[in-house]
Amino acid sequence: MPSKNHAEAPPAPEPLRVPVADSHTHLDMQSGTVEEALAAAAAVGVTTLIQVGCDLKGSRWAAETAAAHADVHAAVALHPNEAPRVVMGDPDGWSRQGARVPGGEAALDEQLAEIDALAALEQVKAVGETGLDHFRTGDEGRAAQERSFRAHVEIAKRHGKALVIHDREAHADVLRILREEGAPERTVFHCYSGDAGMAEICAREGYYMSFAGNVTFKNAGNLRDAVAVAPAELLLVETDAPFLTPAPWRGRPNAPYLIPVTVRAMAEVRGMPEEALCEAIAANTARAFGY
Repeated sequence: MPSKNHAEAPPAPEPLRVPVADSHTHLDMQSGTVEEALAAAAAVGVTTLIQVGCDLKGSRWAAETAAAHADVHAAVALHPNEAPRVVMGDPDGWSRQGARVPGGEAALDEQLAEIDALAALEQVKAVGETGLDHFRTGDEGRAAQERSFRAHVEIAKRHGKALVIHDREAHADVLRILREEGAPERTVFHCYSGDAGMAEICAREGYYMSFAGNVTFKNAGNLRDAVAVAPAELLLVETDAPFLTPAPWRGRPNAPYLIPVTVRAMAEVRGMPEEALCEAIAANTARAFGY
């Protein structure tokens, strides 16, 4: 039985026999050092990590960390919920940066210019996470969010980098903007949250679908349906750590070393051998992020 201590890290799962990558993690939000996280992940067959930035500070850190560690690649962006805070301010300091005053469109342009500069770096393999979040950002912030999303799409295409999508309760609008702007050649739906029908749309467009630990949750039948129908060549796996810890450890801290739990759940849904799924995921992640 899982411990009731929600601060306690879950035990390490049985190692994968074929190594895979964690396509989306936030090491800067996890406890311990980068070296400890990499060692724990490698011990269970998770040998490559994509470190994802959500704001300027986090994106700079992602680029620096990827430069220092061969097994880490960076993605840089302003998170969909960050863009409205830059423009409109964040009086509550919800985003861990303290209270912020409105910066207006000029502040957003300045920050996008720095994301553009970071995206040019060799160790930065993707622009993201960007997209739309209709759950946390209200109507008043959606114009800034959409403008930021469109800018990130342009940056990714100009630099030939992958685009990492955050799509929360915004499926139709995300797909619409990708059609209007023209999606980059390599586009990843991080923490895929659609159903089987949306998975078929993503498959037609060649979008990668990355599944996180919530695919193991009891109420996530829509995600398991999507795993079942998504083409094997478009499947990725991620932790989104420290969030979305897979069952039975939901509520405990997540980290890249827990990837095997999610991989095995996906393999069971698809009725395919674990090793075959790992081989596909490893190849897909390298192809999606260009490493």
